Amino acid sequence: MSTRTLAVVSAGLSTPSSTRLLADRLTGATVAALRERGVAATVEVVELRQHARDLADNLTTGFANQALRGAVDTVVGADGLIAVTPIFSASYSGLFKTFVDVLEKDALTGKPVLLGATAGTARHSLALEHAMRPLFAYLRATVVPTAVFAAAEDWAGGEQGSPALTSRVHRAAGELADLVAGRPPAAPADPFADPAGSFEDLLRGSGA
Repeated sequence: MSTRTLAVVSAGLSTPSSTRLLADRLTGATVAALRERGVAATVEVVELRQHARDLADNLTTGFANQALRGAVDTVVGADGLIAVTPIFSASYSGLFKTFVDVLEKDALTGKPVLLGATAGTARHSLALEHAMRPLFAYLRATVVPTAVFAAAEDWAGGEQGSPALTSRVHRAAGELADLVAGRPPAAPADPFADPAGSFEDLLRGSGA
């Protein structure tokens, strides 16, 4: 059985949060769908709440500290990404957008992505299509057709969610599993690679 890595980004602000709950539901369904396709999955979760100060520092200094760099590397190096955010004022949260802003412009090119969002009422659900999907289209990620929104009413019956939510979760998970299983594993990043070129190239470019 081959193995793939799933990165899960949750931008929930509380503990516990409905955002993390939805992320966990999507993750479990995707792992199960991959197993059905003969693929084992390793899951790595990035809780953005834990990196809020790191992200603010990165914005003002231009550099990611070790903890934030590890979170970024987790997302960039994964075979598939599950990204879930709460919706505020008809769009993704500022914390979620800040994390996306620290990624290199080509970091998610071609990466299979499943989008999820949570909010108090269903009237916020269109934010998935008019805010989140365009954002990841700009990043040239490969976003699965089904995005999953969960309102407060979807959790009325408990952590398993409503039957309608469960149906959406499994449909989206199957779509992500198809994309991830249909591709070779992501190549591990070379820690010794020099994205800026050789030392001689740098000297030549500087006119030294």
